Amino acid sequence: MTPVQGTAVDVPTEDGIADAYLAHPADGLPRPGVLLYQDAFGLRPHLRSMADRLAAAGYTVLVPNVFYRHGRTPVFDLPEFIDPEARPQIWDQIVPVMQALTPELSVCDADAYLRWLADSPLVADGPVAITGYCMGARLALHTAGAYPERVAAAAGFHGGRLATDAPDSPHLAAEHITAELYFGHADNDPSLPEEQIERFEQALTAAGVRHRCEVYPGAPHGYTQADTASYQKEGDERHWAALLDLLERTF
Repeated sequence: MTPVQGTAVDVPTEDGIADAYLAHPADGLPRPGVLLYQDAFGLRPHLRSMADRLAAAGYTVLVPNVFYRHGRTPVFDLPEFIDPEARPQIWDQIVPVMQALTPELSVCDADAYLRWLADSPLVADGPVAITGYCMGARLALHTAGAYPERVAAAAGFHGGRLATDAPDSPHLAAEHITAELYFGHADNDPSLPEEQIERFEQALTAAGVRHRCEVYPGAPHGYTQADTASYQKEGDERHWAALLDLLERTF
């Protein structure tokens, strides 16, 4: 495996400073850029380890704290192992913060994240890739739709509410997307029922987006997150294989 260096960085945005984690091969050479969007629990050791794994595969990875308007990391007081069923009150902290990050704000922030990557000497010239988890899958779609010339590929895993009736539903970005997409849906996910899976697929197909969407059998919402009770090893390993395959085809 390629030796990796990880550092804390600050990304200026229109509304302040987003603290972030940057992982890259330790040789300091420019590598393809990857923007990694968090799940609802935020930037924490597990997401840093995911960024390190991508960096070891030859990429420069930025993981922003997308909740920076509510404070620097850690935004929430989380246990080392996250089990919302055992501690349901955790959602009282998280849900309002999630709801405050509107699609409009996330698209504005995405411009800052993409510009930061483009300006970094550790990132190779050209468009970048995105991978997003849970709510991060929605952010990946909004970003790919808003900045098609700057995003070459986007992946989303166990994303929820991808194709709702809302006027700003993520699937409506499909008509603007030029990136290749891969989405790995959780099988047991009440936030993404079968009708939304079908609507999402239809939107991508109608827009002519190069894509592959798969439902991971038996996988719960959050199956890639090893520090949570939702983790499923089989789904996580499948996610890594699919993500790395997408990146290899892209760069």
